[in-house]
Amino acid sequence: MKSAFGDHVTVALDGSVAVVTLNRPPHNFVSVEFMRDLADACAAVDAEPAARAIVLQTEGKTFSGGADFASPNDRVASGMGGINDLYVEAVRLYSVETPMVAAVQGAAVGAGLGLALVADFRVVSPEARFAANFVKLGFHPGFGISLALPRIVGEQKAALMMLTGRRIKGEEALAWGLADELAPAEELRAAALRLAAEIAENAPLAVVSTRKTLRAGLAEAVKARTDIEHREQAILRATEDFKEGVRSVAERRPGNFAGR
Repeated sequence: MKSAFGDHVTVALDGSVAVVTLNRPPHNFVSVEFMRDLADACAAVDAEPAARAIVLQTEGKTFSGGADFASPNDRVASGMGGINDLYVEAVRLYSVETPMVAAVQGAAVGAGLGLALVADFRVVSPEARFAANFVKLGFHPGFGISLALPRIVGEQKAALMMLTGRRIKGEEALAWGLADELAPAEELRAAALRLAAEIAENAPLAVVSTRKTLRAGLAEAVKARTDIEHREQAILRATEDFKEGVRSVAERRPGNFAGR
């Protein structure tokens, strides 16, 4: 198995756990190429018999800031074609067969939240922040969030997050079931590794079989949902509210939305 995928994704085996590290600080912004490299890395882990669980971690204070709407050169932020390509990689990530634990040390925002939701479990620090902030951008949730988030926290709490755009802190995320364990920042990676190792010590065929039952049809459902999300995003992207939303978020102020 390769140790590096692209410029920002590395894989290292720690016993039976594959530690996948995303290194695109400070914000680990999601891009088509970045997520393709991640999906390639996870596919390689699936093909490695010695790897029985994955820890997904990122460098820097931010787990992932989502798409970089402040950058005119970002394919995801600049056009719907890039978003469609991104969702192809999202479906690939949901198709990974090896159980995954995400170590979330800071903000997981927008598509960064979507990335955290791909994992089976999330170990978080108190400083973690989860936000589906799309409505603050005048946009529709993407990356399968409108499907995955209700599946994890329930319809009501998911609606609260998606319709307010509010940030959910680490301790609240634990209470909601959005996080599975809470650990101090300096112990976060060790805690995530322990949980992954607890999974990896079990019979691998039984783990994979059980997980297939638990997640049956999930990747296909994400594909169907991202098709809907993409359609709604294309409509909203053409509005004045979207332009104002991007400006307001960049300027760290409430949006002055006109409903057109």
